[in-house]
Amino acid sequence: MLPYIVDAIQNEEARLNALRDLNLLDTSPSDSFDRLTRLASKLLDAPVSTISLTDRDRQWFKSKVGVDITEIPREQAPCSYAIGNDEIFVVPDLTADPRFVGSPLAQAGIRFYAGAPLFTRQGHGLGTLCVVDERVRELDDEGRQVLRDLAGMVMSQIELSNTIGRTDAATGLPNQHQMFEDVEDLARRHKGAAASGLMVELVSQQQYGQGQRVLGGSFTESLIRGASARLRPAFGNSSKLYHVGPTRLAVLLTPETGLEVPIMVDRIIELLREPLECDGIPVLPTPALGSCEFVLGDLAPRDVLRRMLNAVEDASLSDTARAEYCPAHELRHARSFMLLNDFRTALESGDQLRLDYQPRIELTTGRCLGAEALMRWTHPLLGPIPPVEFIPAVEQTALAKPMTEWVVSAALAQIAAWQAQGLDLRMSANVSALNLDEPDFAARILALVQRSGVRPEMLELEFTESAVARNPTRAARQLEAIRSAGVAIAIDDFGSGYSNLSYLQTLSASVLKVDRAFIGDLESSERDRTLVRSVIDMAHDLGYRVVAEGIETRDAFELLRTWGCEEGQGYLMARPMPAASLEAWLRQEIGAAAA
Repeated sequence: MLPYIVDAIQNEEARLNALRDLNLLDTSPSDSFDRLTRLASKLLDAPVSTISLTDRDRQWFKSKVGVDITEIPREQAPCSYAIGNDEIFVVPDLTADPRFVGSPLAQAGIRFYAGAPLFTRQGHGLGTLCVVDERVRELDDEGRQVLRDLAGMVMSQIELSNTIGRTDAATGLPNQHQMFEDVEDLARRHKGAAASGLMVELVSQQQYGQGQRVLGGSFTESLIRGASARLRPAFGNSSKLYHVGPTRLAVLLTPETGLEVPIMVDRIIELLREPLECDGIPVLPTPALGSCEFVLGDLAPRDVLRRMLNAVEDASLSDTARAEYCPAHELRHARSFMLLNDFRTALESGDQLRLDYQPRIELTTGRCLGAEALMRWTHPLLGPIPPVEFIPAVEQTALAKPMTEWVVSAALAQIAAWQAQGLDLRMSANVSALNLDEPDFAARILALVQRSGVRPEMLELEFTESAVARNPTRAARQLEAIRSAGVAIAIDDFGSGYSNLSYLQTLSASVLKVDRAFIGDLESSERDRTLVRSVIDMAHDLGYRVVAEGIETRDAFELLRTWGCEEGQGYLMARPMPAASLEAWLRQEIGAAAA
């Protein structure tokens, strides 16, 4: 698909989301809107005036004068053209314009159309304020200005209907909507001037969670009130302090303030060194400060806020707790967000996702006993996406559930296909931490196995230590149900996570996979050799079969085999490969063994 087509589709979806977020579609008539359409009809001497909202396939009238219908098809509607730019759209004679000759309006006898687009602050076209007439006519410059002014009043009414005030009710501080208006006002008065936005996160996420547990909603109110009272004098009368998040404050530094970002950052940190009283409990702030520079008039208010948010997120991860806006970081976050949004489509597409398979080799005989299924994603626009870029992000969302089901279903289908060819290979598949939090996880997995017709013992599920350690008791129940049905359980990446030995005594697992981080330096690191050898001995004492990951050298292979490690996988033996390549590789290995 061509990039400009993709952009158009994505922009249309963003526009529709903005329209629906306003909660105006299919709502009851409103006097505040009807007054504006009556005024438009009167001032522009038009029998019909409407406030028309452009949905996916229709034009819906929030307000109307001189017409009884509430909606018309979007196809060939002039309003669809009017939202394409920020100019007044005028058609003197619909029947003379090839775009609208067969339109419902022209067929109903309408000749003249004039529409002013209704744009959100983010630039999304919602619809129009339009007037129509049965006469062929034009609209002079004065009429165009009247229509433009009335459209501005409509948008003000829409925003007023959607936003309850400009002040945070709990703290009394101006909120982000007031900040948006102030950025626009500054741009009108100082267009082209340099400005900066500064945002402070008062406490860490852990502190915030603890405060909420102890004090509830009053924690946030007390924290913001205390911090704002301490910080306000530092900005003088020329800058407002805005409450833009649960524990986030923002300030605009403009030509009027004469304040520099580094000086203000130092001043804020100094002012927040002492604890703040929150309902009698002293809370020591741990401020993170993010800043962004911008040119007034060049950046939409929401983009200013977005850059400030990106900067403060970077600051919270920084050792110095300070950060300036970084476009590269924002692009990375935007890409990650886009991939998360696109992954659901990938799950449903049938042609973007696939499994590659890395053989697992018995170290004493060199036989291939099975393979690990590894998800691969080829994005239609971005091409191959590295698993490390999308899998950890997906595992933190609700998409973890359908992702695991896709992997297990695909793995079972491949096992069945191989068995039909006479290949009897056990398949291991990775499962995310969130899956063990799902109460019906074990039942769903076993249902997939039953529907596939594959023997349960041909499937092995791999869980990381961190997944099990989240809730060992619940994990043990889920794993026991799966293991009892015959599906094997493996602890993946052992040694890289919590390495809590107590849960190894109780889990219904049969395989322990040693993390590749300990395998790469076996030849040169005496410490790694001691650790791996000890893990193998301990695992055997507990009844586990041991698999080593990341074997890349013959010396490592021989050491592991000597220490009794049963299986291994790594580039020394074979890289991950598609199913057809693995079949060819197996035939080659079998042929070599026979010779």
